[in-house]
Amino acid sequence: MPTARHRIHRDPYGIPHVWAPDAAALAHAQGAVTARDRGWQIEVERHRALGRSAAFLGPEHLSWDVLARRARLADTARRCYEALDEDTAAWVRAYVEGVNGALPEAARRAPEFDRTGLRPGRWEPWAPLAVWLSHHLLFAGFPAKLWRDRVASALGPDAVASFATDGPGTAGSNGWLLAPERTTTGAALLAGDPHRFIEAPGVYQQIRLACPRFDVVGLAVPGVPGIAHFGHTGHVAWAITNAMADYQDLYRERLRRVRRPDGTAAVEAWGPDGWEPADVRTETFLVADGDPVEVETVETARGPVVLQGAIPDASEEVAEVPQAPTRAGGTGHAATHPRDRGAALALRLPARVLGALGFEALPALLRATTVADVDAACDAWVEPVNVVMAADTSGGLLHRVAGAVPVRADANRRGPVDAWDRGAAWSGGWEAMPRADVSDGRAVMANARGLAAPLGAEFAAAHRARRIAELLDSRPRWSPADMPVVHTDTYSRSAAVLLARLVEPLEGLSPRAASLRRELDGWDHRMDAGSRGAAVFAAWRGALARRLAGDPALAALAPRPDDPEIFLPWLSLLGRIGHALENLTVPGALPATVDVPAHSRAALEEVARDGAPASWGETHRLAAWQALPADASSPEPPAVEGDHDCVMSSSSVPGLTDLSARASAARFVWDLARRQDSAWIVPLGASGLPDDPHAHDQLPLWLRGELVPVITDWHLLTEETPA
Repeated sequence: MPTARHRIHRDPYGIPHVWAPDAAALAHAQGAVTARDRGWQIEVERHRALGRSAAFLGPEHLSWDVLARRARLADTARRCYEALDEDTAAWVRAYVEGVNGALPEAARRAPEFDRTGLRPGRWEPWAPLAVWLSHHLLFAGFPAKLWRDRVASALGPDAVASFATDGPGTAGSNGWLLAPERTTTGAALLAGDPHRFIEAPGVYQQIRLACPRFDVVGLAVPGVPGIAHFGHTGHVAWAITNAMADYQDLYRERLRRVRRPDGTAAVEAWGPDGWEPADVRTETFLVADGDPVEVETVETARGPVVLQGAIPDASEEVAEVPQAPTRAGGTGHAATHPRDRGAALALRLPARVLGALGFEALPALLRATTVADVDAACDAWVEPVNVVMAADTSGGLLHRVAGAVPVRADANRRGPVDAWDRGAAWSGGWEAMPRADVSDGRAVMANARGLAAPLGAEFAAAHRARRIAELLDSRPRWSPADMPVVHTDTYSRSAAVLLARLVEPLEGLSPRAASLRRELDGWDHRMDAGSRGAAVFAAWRGALARRLAGDPALAALAPRPDDPEIFLPWLSLLGRIGHALENLTVPGALPATVDVPAHSRAALEEVARDGAPASWGETHRLAAWQALPADASSPEPPAVEGDHDCVMSSSSVPGLTDLSARASAARFVWDLARRQDSAWIVPLGASGLPDDPHAHDQLPLWLRGELVPVITDWHLLTEETPA
């Protein structure tokens, strides 16, 4: 496909505006410009999806690689690609051809390739689907089921809810929609910000894709064609948040080695009807500066085994085998940890079961002109499961959930279930996707229990959603330029609740601790970077989390030496406590021997003794993930506003670190009256080349909560010479 047929323009921030004569040429051009701007990033993502990143990034990436191959991401991507209709498959192929054509030159411009010795590879047609799966494998937080199982075993099933939290491994977002009657323009406004791990380069790519059939601005995922999550066609705009739906299951498996009649070795798994054949492969992992590692991977009838121990020979088994219980969730004689002989955990996820991801929705979204078009496109979506909002220029509004959630027993959502339990099997049916009207002229989505409540088990606290609603209701109408008022709000309702509940009365505190308590009484509960009150609160909160995590009554929940490295964010007792303090400090939430008021007072005395930072921003700094560690000459990470439960979300792990690895991966305002009055921002910049002037030029604006304009007039852009 000749690339000279497309044109690339840039705005003052280096954001690409791509024009081509048809959709296929445009997909090719999108692939080419993505490779040019983000070549290192997308090659890292491709290798991560293939489970090959440790080969050039080092042993610290091996745990992810093992999970990626055990979960059979590449094989699932192939299956999903092969099931695409021909038009969609051709569109994806055009994107991949654009990537392959531009990647060799892009690699010569990106210093990371020489630094690691990596040479650009050739993308297979299914590679974008693998990148998508890799990005979202942990999006539904299936490892949280291991945590809930641990809590239920140690403290009883009723204790699980007390630890519920939008945990450190979960991605969230804010989004809000204002109906025409609530805006100054008389047309709808759609705004929000996805909260994800902040990466360098960024996980979202600002881009414009135009051809005679459509003209769309939005946030693309580098390595994936089209604009999936946040887009504006000029006629209709859409945005998503994580629905917090539970659509992935973990099955306790029991495995054994057997000899087939022909003498060859095999692995079997115990299922509802007895021993069944399982697929087994040996994978070799290359590791930079290390020896190759061999790992056996297994797939049962439930799905790929993501966690396993040693598999015994059938001749070594005890006579007793698990018996199928009469209801879902029974344990029979299950081994509950992979270190037990023959025990394993298999992952069942919709994309592998259906052989589909929903990629047919991506070109359909580009062509959308009404909310009905967006709605119809979302009907094809599979995973991840999202809450979708949309508005069009005719006044149409949409608020729904999109994705595939299997119909199965409630026990499947709570924790691992037994592979041999018929009641734990998927029914073959799929849950109806909830939808709602836009009431009171506005709708809010912020990962809280709401529209998607019937589909999930664990949701974010309601604070962000309630605060956004309060702010929107504080004035009768809003303009596009007003939206950063919502984006940048740093009020912490959780802080207000905790301080009202704890460290009372002042009597008995040391003079320094009593002074700190009075200081907190006068604080406005805003997690501003320059706030001393926020710094004192965070120091006290962290000390309280550490003290609770060290209480002997919770020792059974402490991390174990054989906890899988890749799942540690979900199994961290300190992390879980730090984000669930509001629940855990309710009287009766923890065992009676845990003296929460005593821990609270002791935590304040600790801060009085050791001191607190002069401001929240002194320790609350951005910690962006990058595949290669920053060198010593890199500037100090900047201070960031907000906290995990603020609208201006920037998550740390209380008690462990104040550094923020998760924050707004983008912010946007889509104006349905005049698209040119829309605005957006990403944390760093449009370019993934470290020395490019557009690699970090949006960071100062992002830190201040400002946005840059969406430019739609081609005459205001600078045209590049076609590649």
